[in-house]
Amino acid sequence: MDTRFLETFLLAIDNGSIAEAARRLNLTAAAVAKRIRALENDIGAPLVRRSGRTVMPTTAGVAIIEHAKRFLAQARDFKSLAATDHPSGELRLGAFQSALTGLLPDILKSIGKKYPQIEVHIMRGTHEQLYGKVIEGELDAAIIVLPPFAIPKGFDWRLLREEPLTVLASSSVASRDAHAILASEPFIRLTRNSWTGRLVDLYLRKAGIEPLERIEIGGVEAITVMVDRGLGVSLLPDWAPPWPEGLSLVKLSVPDASFTRRIGLIWARASLRLPLVHALLEEAVAAVWAQTPRRTARIRKARRS
Repeated sequence: MDTRFLETFLLAIDNGSIAEAARRLNLTAAAVAKRIRALENDIGAPLVRRSGRTVMPTTAGVAIIEHAKRFLAQARDFKSLAATDHPSGELRLGAFQSALTGLLPDILKSIGKKYPQIEVHIMRGTHEQLYGKVIEGELDAAIIVLPPFAIPKGFDWRLLREEPLTVLASSSVASRDAHAILASEPFIRLTRNSWTGRLVDLYLRKAGIEPLERIEIGGVEAITVMVDRGLGVSLLPDWAPPWPEGLSLVKLSVPDASFTRRIGLIWARASLRLPLVHALLEEAVAAVWAQTPRRTARIRKARRS
């Protein structure tokens, strides 16, 4: 049985669409449908049924989904287990949005040069989503914020980068007092149901600031654009560049520098792809250290503003 056919079937079911599965696999819809028909012929039962443009699993399809996922996970391990000299195989890595553009490109460049046998598959998501997928075994590792609770035994987390909270304001704002700005200007809040949003809320409470709430939204990049447009001010971590271009912003350090967003890598200690995770971690630490001079200069510039 061709594992590609199983992967195609699961992708179509997960997305509810032949067309979306085709897009993600860089295939035509006809090629995806052909793979699924071949799998159905191998198994001897119909696995999907169409309803308009969507697809759903049949009773037989539902019965094999979990078994198929376990089978594919084991198949992915074969290459890693056989590679005794050099880390090799497929690594499933999760990363949140700003890490995809700020931290990950340098890490991938480094690991690609040193470990070309490692094939990295990247999933984007929120910190909360990616944490859950690592715990459930759907991802081998993920770059996320340190959770606001104890990580279960059997999992490790390694710090890669600390991002201090900074007040963002339009350059037209006259004051340069971080707390005064937060207390007097309309406030654009990072959603409180996120881990970073909780950190922001904790800082405001400790500082005794009750901001003039105007907008609450997820996505730090979107907030920076809103601040630039004069919709309000915000309190966000100073994440790794690039930031959105063409913005006229003022960055102000907050008085309590102990409030930082801690970014790191989480993984399962018992993973069969542990050599791949360790190779990734090695290159991630090196890449982040290489970024440190740029980050330090940026923070000093913000403090002088």
